[in-house]
Amino acid sequence: MAMSRGYRNYRGRRSKGKIALAVLLVLVILAAMAVMFLQQNIVYDKTGTPHLEVPWQKEPVAEEEEPVDLDLVVQEPEAPQREVTRAFSTGEEALTLEDWHTARSQAETLYGQNCNAVAVTLKDSRGRVFFDSGTAVSGARQVHEDTAAALAELLTGDTAADYTIARLSCFHDSRAANSDVENLGLKNTGGYIFYDGRNSQWLDPAKPAAREYLCRLAQEAAALGFDEILLTDVSYPTEGKLDKIAYGETEKSANLAAFLEELRTALEPYGTTLSIEVPASVLAEGYSEAAGLALSEIAPRVDHIYAAALPEEIPTLTAAVTAASETTDFVPELTAMDPSVTGSWLLY
Repeated sequence: MAMSRGYRNYRGRRSKGKIALAVLLVLVILAAMAVMFLQQNIVYDKTGTPHLEVPWQKEPVAEEEEPVDLDLVVQEPEAPQREVTRAFSTGEEALTLEDWHTARSQAETLYGQNCNAVAVTLKDSRGRVFFDSGTAVSGARQVHEDTAAALAELLTGDTAADYTIARLSCFHDSRAANSDVENLGLKNTGGYIFYDGRNSQWLDPAKPAAREYLCRLAQEAAALGFDEILLTDVSYPTEGKLDKIAYGETEKSANLAAFLEELRTALEPYGTTLSIEVPASVLAEGYSEAAGLALSEIAPRVDHIYAAALPEEIPTLTAAVTAASETTDFVPELTAMDPSVTGSWLLY
């Protein structure tokens, strides 16, 4: 009886232990599932604080967008730096090798590093052409035996200038005007060649052949290698019996504007800078009725405008040119170098 009672007691204790182990296992499994559940549903806000979000409590939340800063700063493109050209002139005759070497030596002595360019006259107001042109009318070409060599030395030789300007007188040209009055010359109302107040003759800007003649001369100068073509005498006569001029039906300013347009097109293949010299009064007043010059018509068609000026006049004349065209520079023509002038200039 004692053995039987002891056996029953042993089996009872063993059955309770198994139950306890099973309960513990279930708790462990539930704990693991809880940990997994929490890991999947814990979220952190922007401050790093954890929050429990169960699936049945979640609501679709729109993603918070980063604020857009609409206060934009637009960076203006920098204007290209314009080169300063400070030139001296070589004179009003055909250039020789001796002339060039002397002029360069004198410029270095007088101006040192202040000069970086030279202006050479290739055609003057008498119609003389100072280079080996195939376009010049008969008797207009006047050169020395070494003029071609002098120009080659100036342009590409050992003593070549850094920047070269060719001066070309345009419509004040008695030689070309008299060579073909019908197609080139400016006439009076009687049908004859017009004589101005100095007994000189002019080409007629209204005649296509006259404009073409000048364009071809400019092309030849550009082909030599000059960096810039500086036009002078781009106008009608301003002296003499102006009421006797046969102007034609086209406005004077329109004829001159047409010439500048045609010349700019003619120079495009060479990439040559186009400039014009005008009286300072045209810049100050904006026009010259007698000459047919209108600043508003001229400025947009050229790169530089030259005019004789005193140092104190330069700011006013520069402002006038800029008002007519922001892309066109004013270059004063000076009789002597002035330290107060900091921009471009041409000494003559």
